[in-house]
Amino acid sequence: MTNVLVTGGAGFIGSNFIPYFLEKYSEYNVINLDVLTYAGNLDNLREIEDNPRYKFIKGDICNRELLEFIFQEYSIDGVIHFAAESHVDNSIKKSDLFIKTNINGTHTLLDVAYRFWKNKYTSIFSHPRFLHISTDEVYGSLGETGLFTEKTPYAPNSPYSASKASSDMIVRSYHHTYGMNTVITNCSNNYGPKQHDEKLIPTVIHNALGGNSIPIYGDGKNVRDWLYVRDHCKAIDLAYHKGESGETYNVGGNNERDNNYIATKICEILDGLKPKQNGSYKDQITYVEDRVGHDKRYAIDATKIENELGWKPDEDFETGIVKTVEWYLDHYSGINND
Repeated sequence: MTNVLVTGGAGFIGSNFIPYFLEKYSEYNVINLDVLTYAGNLDNLREIEDNPRYKFIKGDICNRELLEFIFQEYSIDGVIHFAAESHVDNSIKKSDLFIKTNINGTHTLLDVAYRFWKNKYTSIFSHPRFLHISTDEVYGSLGETGLFTEKTPYAPNSPYSASKASSDMIVRSYHHTYGMNTVITNCSNNYGPKQHDEKLIPTVIHNALGGNSIPIYGDGKNVRDWLYVRDHCKAIDLAYHKGESGETYNVGGNNERDNNYIATKICEILDGLKPKQNGSYKDQITYVEDRVGHDKRYAIDATKIENELGWKPDEDFETGIVKTVEWYLDHYSGINND
């Protein structure tokens, strides 16, 4: 059995990934380290909480002593690093936590892994892998055309994206300085089951169902490339097992949609699945003051991971968003349809 440490596994992407990973691979034990901030929810992992190959530990990736204990106690032989503060609005209001977790925490985790594997192995970096999950926001903002590639220069525009860009560079440095077996993935906007209410798609769904206004920043024309979370999990799996050491892989859904389309599409789906007594959910859409420094457009060129690792998304946005809305309808109560 191989023991893999997954950080931030109670968050949105991590809580989709761990059940997928345990179901696919019988030779792995998963140790999930999560500090359980507001965005971490163990209810998202009820399906595997009794799995004998799964262990949850509540703790902070900034806690070196705890990390050293975990590596020794469980003889950790791989890291899949999701743990991060990720909400742009929160980073604008209070950036220090993003610096602490995303930069200092990633460095502490890397350094503990490096020192443990260096002492454990004679040829130290041939096997243990450190996979770092990052974001396309490190590249900044695109104009109306063009795509982010792995060669796009970093140009982060928010404290969140700056902290993730910094963590990417620290991971890169441990590969080039120490020869550590690292891989970085930079993904586009994820959506799907288990996402926290603060993000756009759950916000639209919950406000629509609750009879509240559906807030859209600015003119609603900001564009993102939307990636269904299960497709992202498959990409992470491939990058962990087949990615070349020291490489970066961009992961995108090839589903560019602006916020107006997202809100309208969700309302149309809800109109069909759970119609209101009067009117359409679209009547609840309102426009609010734009976010400070709001990037206009992100879009990923995923050619590298498609050609080198054989990854392709199974869902386009039209199929994935229906599955997402259906999941929220099945898992949330207190809905007002008046």
